[in-house]
Amino acid sequence: MSERHGFILHAKTRPEKAEAFEALFRAYVEPSRAEPGCIEYHMLRDKEDPTLFIFYEIWESQAHLDVHSNLPHMREFFDNRMTYLERDFDIRRIDMLSASSASR
Repeated sequence: MSERHGFILHAKTRPEKAEAFEALFRAYVEPSRAEPGCIEYHMLRDKEDPTLFIFYEIWESQAHLDVHSNLPHMREFFDNRMTYLERDFDIRRIDMLSASSASR
């Protein structure tokens, strides 16, 4: 699984932008899951802090992740992210040590 690229991303939104952020990214979940190379794509919201969103993503390769990251809607969001965010993303690269539920 060494070619796979995974990360956990924390997005701390501005309180007044949390609902708009959720609506925007809810619309991206299913299309992202349908992209070639997407193994796992999950959007979560912290129960204790509703301004904190967490993304868990696993991609087949860096090339697949690069294609996803460079889609027009993703580039547009990235360029304007601080409109929604209280602070920039906290991204932690991870290794996937267990099989994906999709591969069972």
